[in-house]
Amino acid sequence: MQTHMLATGASSALLLLLLIVATTEATILNITNRCSYTVWPATLPVGGGARSLESGQVWTLDVPAGITGCLWARTGCWFSSNGKGSCKTGDCGGDFACNSSGKPPYTVVEIRTSSPQNLFDISLVDGFNVPIEILPVPVPVQGEKECSKGLRCAANITSQCPEEMKVPGGCNNTCTTGTGSSNCTYSGFFKRMCPDAYSRLSDDSATHSCPAGTKYQVIFCPPMNLTISPAAARPGQRTRVRPTIVAIAIGASVGSVILVAVLFTITSYIRTRRAQWKHQLMEEEHEFGGELQGTPMRFTFQQLKVATEQFTDKIGEGGFGSVFKGQFGEGSIAVKRLDRAGQGKREFSAEVQTIGSIHHINLVRLIGFCAEKSHRLLVYEYMPRGSLDRWIYRRHDNNAPPLGWSTRCKIITQIAKGLSYLHEECTKIIAHLDVKPQNILLDDNYNAKLSDFGLCKLIDRDISQVVTRMRGTPGYLAPEWLTSQITEKADIYRFGVVVMEVISGRKNIDTSRSEESIHLITLLEEKVKYDSLVDLIDKNGNDMQAHKHDVIQMMKLVMWCLQIDCKRRPMMSEVVKVLEGTMNVESNIDHNFVATNQATFGIAGNVTSSVPPLASHVSGPR
Repeated sequence: MQTHMLATGASSALLLLLLIVATTEATILNITNRCSYTVWPATLPVGGGARSLESGQVWTLDVPAGITGCLWARTGCWFSSNGKGSCKTGDCGGDFACNSSGKPPYTVVEIRTSSPQNLFDISLVDGFNVPIEILPVPVPVQGEKECSKGLRCAANITSQCPEEMKVPGGCNNTCTTGTGSSNCTYSGFFKRMCPDAYSRLSDDSATHSCPAGTKYQVIFCPPMNLTISPAAARPGQRTRVRPTIVAIAIGASVGSVILVAVLFTITSYIRTRRAQWKHQLMEEEHEFGGELQGTPMRFTFQQLKVATEQFTDKIGEGGFGSVFKGQFGEGSIAVKRLDRAGQGKREFSAEVQTIGSIHHINLVRLIGFCAEKSHRLLVYEYMPRGSLDRWIYRRHDNNAPPLGWSTRCKIITQIAKGLSYLHEECTKIIAHLDVKPQNILLDDNYNAKLSDFGLCKLIDRDISQVVTRMRGTPGYLAPEWLTSQITEKADIYRFGVVVMEVISGRKNIDTSRSEESIHLITLLEEKVKYDSLVDLIDKNGNDMQAHKHDVIQMMKLVMWCLQIDCKRRPMMSEVVKVLEGTMNVESNIDHNFVATNQATFGIAGNVTSSVPPLASHVSGPR
């Protein structure tokens, strides 16, 4: 199309909805919220946006044929019972259901369901509030023209918006009332951040087409941000190396000649080693370049220093480095600064590419990363209540009451759902391999998310297991680690150990206890033999004791997960069904949970060696 699909008049920001030639085929939009916060989709002229869309939720919308409409996300909204309220962006005049266009700024997808071709675009003419993309999924029809590429505006424009355009919730566009250069000082900024999108009404190349009947996936806050901020160094930029060989006056004596030769040799060696080191750093940085499919936003080290105020607010520490609280844009972030001697290149790559390419409400969201020179950092959504171990081990820095039974059940169920997604809903099986309370994070409402994917492995669905070196935390390792031949069932054993810790309020291995009570899972073996499982229930707080029947039923699920023979353990989807009450626990349970030999771990025959995960091997957004 030669002009913007939805014209904006000089005296009004309302969209002119056009009725065009009707067709008989409706268009389906699958609208997914991948933001860490709730959005309220607004759609015109159909749908109305009369709903809220939580993080991770999907809304399927049927768009009648023959109309021109638009879709955007309202954010920061509050509504009364009669539907009146306000939003930071796109508030539709205070109505819950949109009957007119909203108050800018907002990022909008526009689509015309015409025949034989649909037309669609992403527009920034009304400003920007959340990243967005539209991915067409064409239905193959012989002789039909192929579909255009999907359109993306995945850059975080709000965080880099010029001061003159910053408003609560987004970034305004100064080009909405004219097309002249005097009114569009920052048009280049929008075009650089989102080259696929309309940034001014005079754009004539941002509209794309697909055959009628194409389905579309619209994603708020898509997972991949390929835009390098203006503050980032240009890829491949080299720093000038000061010459290191100083001219040396060569004397006539043999000693002087030898000295020069020695100095030359040493200097050449140092220069060679320095060049190799720099080449290695450049290779590592190139590995995480902006064109790497499936990776999230890339930060500069300077940006993260500013965001964390020079890494002053330390909120956690682990074997691979420290975690700091920071502020980026309007939200809080958690920055994991990796110890160069700890998490290596392969583990860092695994975490960036794996968690950056998968999305589930019970997996912590990776916002971005930094791979600059020797610096390796990961940027996550901030989880205010920290890790689960703080709440079940009763650490000295937490004076809050013990978690109630219902909260513990919710946490257990949510982690099971996260693992079920990794094992059964991605293109390849993803074995996390480090499930433990320290890697389970909680938000303000004690909703749980699984984190830390540095040790994960990908397993082809036609291969039963992988051979890998032992990895993970002592006390949580499944018996089959003795053979180094593992499947995703190793996660299920770990899950069982974690659930026992949640139930009992103690660590699996606690050397401060008496010798017979040091190992929780061994203690479970003893207690089940003498029908004394109630002894293992957390005695801090009366709520757990009041639900002891339900707790013991949970322990039976734990025992199913702790089977030494990995083939006898349930799938995580079966664990979820048991937790939701739609399935019973297996009755034929072996009550030995700790392996004493390598006789049987359920090892299958089809084995492959382990390889680091690639972004192309995992599924897209779900």
